[in-house]
Amino acid sequence: MPFYGRKIPVYTSLTALMAKCLTDGIVNVVVMLSIGLLGCGNIGQIIAGYKGTWKIVALYDKVHERARELSLISGGIPYENFDEFVRAPFDLVVEAASVKAVRMYAATILIHDKHLVVMSVGALSDPLFREEIITVARGQKKKIHVPSGAIAGLDNIKVGQIAPISRLLLRTTKSPSSLGIPASERMLVFKGKANECIKEFPRNVNVSVALSLASGRDVDVELYVDPAVDRNIHEIFVEGVFGDIYIRVNNLPSPDNPATSYLAALSILSLLNNLEEPLVVGT
Repeated sequence: MPFYGRKIPVYTSLTALMAKCLTDGIVNVVVMLSIGLLGCGNIGQIIAGYKGTWKIVALYDKVHERARELSLISGGIPYENFDEFVRAPFDLVVEAASVKAVRMYAATILIHDKHLVVMSVGALSDPLFREEIITVARGQKKKIHVPSGAIAGLDNIKVGQIAPISRLLLRTTKSPSSLGIPASERMLVFKGKANECIKEFPRNVNVSVALSLASGRDVDVELYVDPAVDRNIHEIFVEGVFGDIYIRVNNLPSPDNPATSYLAALSILSLLNNLEEPLVVGT
């Protein structure tokens, strides 16, 4: 069973062990959370370069050279074969690859007695697939973690699962280059439900899917293209029996990849650092 970073008492003598002494002859050894990194692109590089309360011990990418390069930074072992990667001894897989990778590997990861962090949360928009891996995780007594990603407020939006939400709107504004849509002025390019937006804009679904999972309901989406913006802007409007919430997030891109939200990458680091903290802040 994974230690998940907890302290293990080590008895320094046979006498102490037999007596199970709780005060003398005990040394606390900290066992760090061990991680397998699935996907070695820009987000993977940010994770590999961060010194946290965990350690990367295994890496896999379909382009093996990427895994090999990040192994030099992290000290982990790069694997050319996924089956060998998933059988390696570590606690948790951090997926930073793609929706396709989640669909291909999530169930196998859980079956191999590993927890899973899913960055490409758009994969969970398929209810059948989502229920399949939840069932596997429950049977294996494992957790599937979804980071907050490029937005804020998911913690309290989860109240929608126990108290009625009458309005949940995500308004996203992106540059023409980000969406691949030429525009000379601000223009609405989509208005509808999140599950419909996924079909038309499959590369821009992570935020809406995360909101749907948190709230327990489908999300209304408005997607704008605007040549005056140079970053992704997410506005979230929530109304319910508890009052109303408005959140606006202006995402700066990752320093090495303008297509990646830096906040999304940082949210994974925060999740990993806090997995084993005794004090849990946020719902």
